[in-house]
Amino acid sequence: MDESVRFDPKSPLFVNDPHGMLSILRERHPVLWGGEARALSGRVFSVWHLFSYADVGAALKDARLMREIRHVLTDEELGRAVPIPEEFQTLVNSQRNMMLFRDPPDHTRLRTLVNKAFTPRMVERLASHIQDIATDLLEPWPAGQRFDLVQEFAFPLPVIVIAELLGVPKADRDRIKSWSRIFTQVLDVEVSLETLVRGNQMTKDFRDYFRDLIAERRRNPQQDLISNLIQVTDDDGGQLSLEELLDMGILLLVAGHETTRNLIANAAWIMCRMPGLADALRRQPDLVPGAIEEVLRLEPPVMLTSRFLAEDLSIQGTAMKRGDEVSLWLAAANRDPAVFAEPDAFRPDRSPNRHLAFGQGIHYCLGAPLARQEGAIALKTLLTRYPRLTLAEADLTWTASTTFRSLTALEVETSAAPQ
Repeated sequence: MDESVRFDPKSPLFVNDPHGMLSILRERHPVLWGGEARALSGRVFSVWHLFSYADVGAALKDARLMREIRHVLTDEELGRAVPIPEEFQTLVNSQRNMMLFRDPPDHTRLRTLVNKAFTPRMVERLASHIQDIATDLLEPWPAGQRFDLVQEFAFPLPVIVIAELLGVPKADRDRIKSWSRIFTQVLDVEVSLETLVRGNQMTKDFRDYFRDLIAERRRNPQQDLISNLIQVTDDDGGQLSLEELLDMGILLLVAGHETTRNLIANAAWIMCRMPGLADALRRQPDLVPGAIEEVLRLEPPVMLTSRFLAEDLSIQGTAMKRGDEVSLWLAAANRDPAVFAEPDAFRPDRSPNRHLAFGQGIHYCLGAPLARQEGAIALKTLLTRYPRLTLAEADLTWTASTTFRSLTALEVETSAAPQ
């Protein structure tokens, strides 16, 4: 452990270009002490960072590293014996119903039910419709124009897809977008008090909205995911409760578009910087799915995830205590030279490509097939419609988030013919 290392993932230098620092840390400090966190009870816990593929991959599958701090420490140890403050209560209770933040056996039950409702066949049937949406979104932007690819394409495409999949009416998309952006901020590693308060109000609004939608679908079921979630049962006849339905709707809507937005924007950014690669993909469109995998590996939409230690353990000889928090850097693991030859090179024919962008183990991303499909269709549509995409501005702004690799905007110029 080297406490002299000061790693600040919120610094502008890191936010704009994290990979150089992550490479150094993976090589020199694969297990890094990140400071201390003090519970209300006065007890002190450590925060740790893991950067190597072997350590991150193993941690993702290790049942001793848990999502719920409540399963690791008692309320007394946390200093949480008092009621949750009212200004956060709805937000906290909502997250406790989401499988993203749950451990077995609750996670197993929720995941089983959602898997039965959100089937591969449902995703496969969406392909032609996703293509129609992508084509329609780019219709106002013929070749030869400049536009913000994030706001006009990468952001609305997955919002429309997941909203329609769930059964959200077209007229409600704008407010869904607004609520979702606030929820994304709440999911960051470091969250301000102001963000939590806004997140709490957003959760109330979101739940009220889904409560009405669920009531309507109970009366009049449709061919959508909300109707499926209402009706699905597990092997014991169990169903999602109303509270679980409300919060599962929020999770699926937000998770279903935010990370895919980042994937599409990051793919377009890479194509703008590598025109030779874009030309190669135009000539060989069968390489596009492999290109999407490389985007996921090199610029993963989610940079890291975190866990809590359910017992004392040692990683690479470093002793860690029950209750400590561990940040698992997916972005660093995805460029580990111990696993990936030429780890910083973009190789759409890379095989195998065992990146960790969607995680591993029981929390492997449920929406991975849909994200891959949307990403491939979006990239093919851009490459087909525009013979050349170039960056209109040299300086890009990345969202100041520790969790997400997200461009705030991507101004591009399109040409009608290759230059």
